[in-house]
Amino acid sequence: MTTPAAALVAAPATLRRAGADPLRQAVEHLGHSLPERADSTVLLDFLEDDLREGLEALGDVEAHFADVLEALQPGMLSSLSLLQAGDDYLVLQRLELLIDVVTRVRRRLSQAAGLMRQTSTT
Repeated sequence: MTTPAAALVAAPATLRRAGADPLRQAVEHLGHSLPERADSTVLLDFLEDDLREGLEALGDVEAHFADVLEALQPGMLSSLSLLQAGDDYLVLQRLELLIDVVTRVRRRLSQAAGLMRQTSTT
């Protein structure tokens, strides 16, 4: 079963071959609103990387919960399966990463807003 976050992470690679990457298109759309400067380009690159990293981590967290739900199914239910499903250190690491990524995205969007204001006032 493909989860929504996993689909967002997987879609760009698939769509890139067809020439349409929704995440890149969104970042490029923002880029049209920013001044054509090196710092804008760097900001957009970092924002795109952060968004991809966050969506990938979100997909891992979502996959963890799908694994937990699977472990609770009648044919899978056992003490061992419950312990294995609940003992996923990776998901805790991914949640910590998500907190960091959300903070970085927030900062980068604030920087982009500032650059947009500079463009509209000049």
